[in-house]
Amino acid sequence: MGSTFIDIGAGGGFFAIPTAKIVGRKGKVYALDINKEVIETLKNHAERAGLKNMVLKVGRAEESILCESCADMVFFGIVLHDFDDISKVLSNAKRMLKPTGRLVDLDWKKKPTPYGPPLQIRFSQKTAALVIKEAGFKVESVKPEGPYHYLIIARP
Repeated sequence: MGSTFIDIGAGGGFFAIPTAKIVGRKGKVYALDINKEVIETLKNHAERAGLKNMVLKVGRAEESILCESCADMVFFGIVLHDFDDISKVLSNAKRMLKPTGRLVDLDWKKKPTPYGPPLQIRFSQKTAALVIKEAGFKVESVKPEGPYHYLIIARP
């Protein structure tokens, strides 16, 4: 496929590993996480899977720009509520996206669920969309994604 995908708050690679397989040898997946141990785990998984198209980095999203105008997608997989400075994280995401790229936020609904983070730190769909819009993105869609999550797609 050849696309460039950036996974912010990648953890152990739940989204990054399958995406690296999808984008193929001509594509690239950047994975960023603040936790050195989970990036090491991700590195081991990528090596075992024979994936050579991954760039793994330990760091804070508020301080990290993995590339300039290179990404087809910057992805936040159930992590947007975890950052200290969300506006800075989104500003960095905007710098990494190609003009034709997309920001994608998959997150927990702000309602009681049997899994997930505490309710008080979650963003509602409306709040998350507003934060993304205030960071200068044009929100294209906001929709429920299964019983526990929502998905927001925006462009720079």
